[in-house]
Amino acid sequence: MRESNPSVTAAGAPDPAVPADPDEIAELRRVAVHLARTAADHVRARRPEVFGAGEDAEGAVQAKSSPTDPVTVVDTEAEQLIRRMLADLRPGEQVLGEEGGGSLGGAGEIVWVVDPIDGTVNFMYGIPAYAVSVAAMRGGRSLAGAVVDVAAGLVYSAGLGGGATRTEPDGTSIPLRCTEVGEVGMTLLATGFGYGAARRARQGQLIGALLPHVRDIRRIGSAALDLCMVAAGRADAHYEHGLNTWDWAAGALIAAEAGARVVLPPAGTVSKSGELVVAAAPGIAAELMELFDRLGVSEAILED
Repeated sequence: MRESNPSVTAAGAPDPAVPADPDEIAELRRVAVHLARTAADHVRARRPEVFGAGEDAEGAVQAKSSPTDPVTVVDTEAEQLIRRMLADLRPGEQVLGEEGGGSLGGAGEIVWVVDPIDGTVNFMYGIPAYAVSVAAMRGGRSLAGAVVDVAAGLVYSAGLGGGATRTEPDGTSIPLRCTEVGEVGMTLLATGFGYGAARRARQGQLIGALLPHVRDIRRIGSAALDLCMVAAGRADAHYEHGLNTWDWAAGALIAAEAGARVVLPPAGTVSKSGELVVAAAPGIAAELMELFDRLGVSEAILED
């Protein structure tokens, strides 16, 4: 399977160019889980207040890149909460957030990459598939990350070289492994769509071309959760064009640590470039990428 970023490896093995101490990674993972859990608690508590039955949510939602790309007041609140906690827990470290922006910092710096609600449309409609995603990166590579499925109360987390787990609401921790599927024809394939009309049209064409070759396709509405589903064996692969770094920074590490083969654009690549993100169970990875190459799925889909 091709890897578009040489710092990404099949199972998340450390890159010599990005020194990583196991104790440091364990601490970064602990902090990521704490941040994501706390923000998820806030998101969970605020949803009925903002979108409760009979409530007027006017003013709580604004459009971003297009009228179909929303941000809510709760997205902003959750990211601000994470930023305040980081200022106390890890003073001086960089933050790159979906709503508040930021940068990846210098080569040796830790930067926290935050998606306060991945799956905002689901959140607005009350569809229980939205997540808080927090990752610690250095040198463009994720060292630790956590994704919290807000509605289900599930915490997915991973540390580079330390494996991936799902923690249940009762505190039970379950090691994650990809499925053992061995042929693309039996693949449950997850994906997502962009917000621009031309990109969506092309993505629809590709779905039509792929569908005869796989078991089925799922569109959940949260890339972070899709990647965790691959890690947990609830999907065999995920692919999507035009994700931002905060969409995959935690989830791709979790998938890789569960054994997935992962293809990522360089950290910092923006949605506009339309590059492909893939996480696939190892038994189908090579065949799936060959299919993607043959059907044109591997090509970037630029924003309109």
